[in-house]
Amino acid sequence: MSDDQTMPESDRVEGAPHPRDTRSLVGQHRAEASFLDAWATGRMHHGWLLTGPRGVGKATLAWRIARFLLTTPGQGDDGLFGATPPPPTLDVPADHPVAHRMAAMAEPRLFLLRRAWDEKRKALKTVITVDEVRRLKSFFNLSATEGGRRVVIVDCADEMNPNAANALLKLLEEPPENAILLLVAHQPARLLPTIRSRCRELRLTTLAPDDMAAALAAAGAETARPQALAALSGGSVGEAIRLTHLDGLTLYAGIVELLSGLPRLDRPAALKLADSVAGKGSETRFDLIQRLFEVFLGRLARTGAMGPPSPEAAPGEAALMTRLCPGTEAARAWAQAAETLGARLRHGRAVNLDPASLILDTVLRIEQTAAPLAARQATQA
Repeated sequence: MSDDQTMPESDRVEGAPHPRDTRSLVGQHRAEASFLDAWATGRMHHGWLLTGPRGVGKATLAWRIARFLLTTPGQGDDGLFGATPPPPTLDVPADHPVAHRMAAMAEPRLFLLRRAWDEKRKALKTVITVDEVRRLKSFFNLSATEGGRRVVIVDCADEMNPNAANALLKLLEEPPENAILLLVAHQPARLLPTIRSRCRELRLTTLAPDDMAAALAAAGAETARPQALAALSGGSVGEAIRLTHLDGLTLYAGIVELLSGLPRLDRPAALKLADSVAGKGSETRFDLIQRLFEVFLGRLARTGAMGPPSPEAAPGEAALMTRLCPGTEAARAWAQAAETLGARLRHGRAVNLDPASLILDTVLRIEQTAAPLAARQATQA
């Protein structure tokens, strides 16, 4: 494992420690216990698929498993412990030589497969290519001399192009001796069915607010509003860290305030929001605003069927959503709007339409959805 850590890393969340540097895993005890049970009873599989929403700890678990496997060789293979009980956790002492080498990306028995740096474009590649997968052949040949287990972390498997996926499939079909592959997948349905069928799945779940607060503290991103972050991030620590780093709670509160006058819109405020994503270097802010509009519309649509959001992610959110979406009829209209506007935003981003125009168009279409619903409610009142 010799990737250059001075380059941007495709498997790092901005503002957060890399998963290899995250020692604890919060809220995923069931997945960890499932792996330990397989290890303790001798039912170890050579391929493991770690699934769940983005940012809930899948990569952190993969690194914990890798540290555990590379520091406990020979145990658990036949399920016989004698007087030695199986370990209760995957914890490895921070001062262990293997832990030090892994942190320095210098452990010869570990291979990290991820999107590589494109020297010509001076940017990360958009996919994991077959050339990166082919490097595994050299890794297995060299690491075989070390003996013991060899571990591969793929982060994330969703990003493999078709040739890379087929090359990895061959390894899963005929794995080298003592090799274990840990595949992180945010959207496992995008993987080849044959890859999924050759792996045992560890499913990770979204985090509750208390677990979210603990995970954020462990990542050095503490917040006074963990419940609001949990609501906006969908229980994803990675997304919560991004929201914290980019002041997403304040931005979401601004969106709620902007829309609080519906069915009439504050046009100057809408133009100001749109202008904030104009110009070079605004891509990150545009992506965040796009995401927050999709979250707002999703929470709004659910209000008509399930009641106002609790906890609130911004002051006045519950009252606004209750007024805009009081019942199932409005819920259906807002659900359709959420789907349509989300698709328009993603398509516009993909074909490089003007970000400011896209945001303004979104706000105006929200106004167009709100107006007839408000008129209908007034008639029925």
